[in-house]
Amino acid sequence: MTTEALLAYAHIMAFLMAATFLASETALCRMEWMNAAVVERLARVDLLYGISAALMLVTGLARTWWGMKGTAWYWSQPLLHAKVTLFVVIALMSIAPTLRFLRWRRDLRAHGALPSQEAVRGTRRLVMIEAHIMALIPLLAVFLARGVGTR
Repeated sequence: MTTEALLAYAHIMAFLMAATFLASETALCRMEWMNAAVVERLARVDLLYGISAALMLVTGLARTWWGMKGTAWYWSQPLLHAKVTLFVVIALMSIAPTLRFLRWRRDLRAHGALPSQEAVRGTRRLVMIEAHIMALIPLLAVFLARGVGTR
């Protein structure tokens, strides 16, 4: 029982960390706030977002392996597959902003150049889409925990 509670806690904390860093990216990625410090901060926040997303994946997998319901139950549930699919979609979408943040930082350090308004706007749009998709994952988690749509 304690293991299940600790696994759930770790998974929820990883999700909250990822959501916090993703929200930070959306807040920082605005042309009106863009300066050298923000470019540097975006790269750091994105790294923390990636680490917390990896922790979310690891703790989620740990719950399926060591949780009370067991691997067979979890992996037979369509809602778990939907959660994992959304996670993968978000992970794939996050590649472009990550590469842009790194490029912006490299250009800033090499030439003192800030990103263009179009680049910032497009990147912010991707990050916002990620954040909106991420909001669906806890909904699916709640349904899964309550047995809604389970086999």
